[in-house]
Parts: sequence; C-alpha cells; structure tokens
Amino acid sequence: MNMIQTSMWGEIEVQEEDIFHFPKGLPGFEDEHQFALIPWEDTPFVYLQSFQEPELSFLLVNPFLFASDYSFELPEADREELEITDQVQVYSMVTIQEQVSQSTMNLLAPVVLNPEKRTGKQVVLHQSGYKTRCLIWPEEQLESAKGGV
Repeated sequence: MNMIQTSMWGEIEVQEEDIFHFPKGLPGFEDEHQFALIPWEDTPFVYLQSFQEPELSFLLVNPFLFASDYSFELPEADREELEITDQVQVYSMVTIQEQVSQSTMNLLAPVVLNPEKRTGKQVVLHQSGYKTRCLIWPEEQLESAKGGV
C-alpha cells in the first residue's frame, strides 16, 4: 500500500502502477523525483502529485483529446532515457485561468511517461512550433457550444 500526502485531499492511497520516477525531476523542480498520477474523477484531467512535497502538484491533460492534430517525434535520446520500447503516455501541463475557458495546455513541453518502466520526463520539443500556452477550448468550440444551447 502506497500512501501519499497531498494538500488537496490529505493522505490518500495510490496504486503502484500510478507511481512514476522522474530521474531528472521537472524543470524548476529538479530535486523532485517521485510522482503519482491521481485521476480527477469524471474529467479528462489528472494530477501529477509529488511524493516529497504535499503542496506540489501539476494538473495534466491528455493533449490529443483537445488538439487532434497534435503530433511529435520523441527524440531518440529521450526515448532511450525513458527506456520506451512500446507503450508511452503523453500529457500536457495545464494552466487554469481565472476565466476557465481561457485555460491553456503546454504543447511545447509534454510530460512523457513509460507505463512499463514507470519513468517520466518533461520533454521540450525544440523547433516544433508548438506553444507553452495553447487554449484547451479554442474560441470556435466555445462559440458552437453556446450556439447549441
């Protein structure tokens, strides 16, 4: 049984397969190496929660759900570092704005996970043209949703 202390939910239990080791930490948090993926029930979002620091968690989302044309080639060095042979999970960090419809996801630096080895890394896609702040819900989606009401 793996218990983790969080600032939002207190102490909770996490499954072994939801614990990932980030050998180099995350940019700005290089000393944080153990994280757990905690689903936000009934939403496409998950939290990446630090094992060391209850106050440190990041909101993530599967970018392919909101940007269907999102694609990139994982650099060979990152593929080797994460020991990816077959399975891979990709998430984007989310920045929630005061006006929720203006919230963004970081497509330039996805969080890449190897679910077999349970390793992870935030990878910066140099020369990709992606941005760190891409609207999760583009204006045209919001307009069509409003129009259908």
